[in-house]
Amino acid sequence: MRFSIDHANINVTDIEKSIAFYGEALGLKEVRRKEAEDGSFIIVFLGDGETGFRLELTWLRDKQGPYNLGDNESHICFATDDFEAAYAHHKQMGIVCYENPAMGLYFICDPDGYWQEIIRKK
Repeated sequence: MRFSIDHANINVTDIEKSIAFYGEALGLKEVRRKEAEDGSFIIVFLGDGETGFRLELTWLRDKQGPYNLGDNESHICFATDDFEAAYAHHKQMGIVCYENPAMGLYFICDPDGYWQEIIRKK
């Protein structure tokens, strides 16, 4: 029996703002969308155009206020082929929230407060 990673989900408070953020910050594009007939939810899958992995964004109409992210220790790691250009772009966007130069990584923060790790592609 074998398994492969298909997607990861995060819940968001503004689906269009999150789609725009992940597009500008990481180049992710919408590959699929599902909307409830009653308007109670929207699910959007974003892809990188390179791998089969998808980031699922879920918006829930009845959710009030921000999500409780606890200690915010969970994250998704994105590898880039041009670390310096990515870092400069993210700094210019004002979204770098933590840096660890000794480990060669940094984190960006999305509109809902989720941290995502950025590393050099190996």
